[in-house]
Amino acid sequence: MSRTLLLLLAAGGSAALLAGAWYWQWQGYPPCPMCWWQRYPHFVAVAAGLVALAVRGPAFPLLGALAALTTAALGLMHTGVERDWWDIQTACTAGGGLGGMSGAELLSLEGDRAVMCDQVSWEWLGLSMASWSAVLSLGLVVLWILAIRASRRG
Repeated sequence: MSRTLLLLLAAGGSAALLAGAWYWQWQGYPPCPMCWWQRYPHFVAVAAGLVALAVRGPAFPLLGALAALTTAALGLMHTGVERDWWDIQTACTAGGGLGGMSGAELLSLEGDRAVMCDQVSWEWLGLSMASWSAVLSLGLVVLWILAIRASRRG
């Protein structure tokens, strides 16, 4: 595959995952804080892909690969929290309690539906949205690595 096609697939894959996340949110599945964390590197990957289309060399594809790998790692961490593989106390897990929150934080939650990071809201083939994010992001890492190799050849 050509470098350009690989960049379009990798950056387009991140854009598609972001669009999918917004679609699920629109369908009534609000994201938890860890879900938001998984989105941020995709924005970086899309930007890196766009710049890499104009700038030759492996630097921007490498940035895209690191962004996709970061999202995959965050997805794995989130999956572990959902599956109780490890206990990460954040404001979005049920085990955190309210004791560490200020009065202003407690009041700011008034009327909002708290979305817990340790609760699976949707699952397909035994994998949660966080798990699918990790799996698909690892696929994007492969595309970015192929784009890096194509950058070095050309």
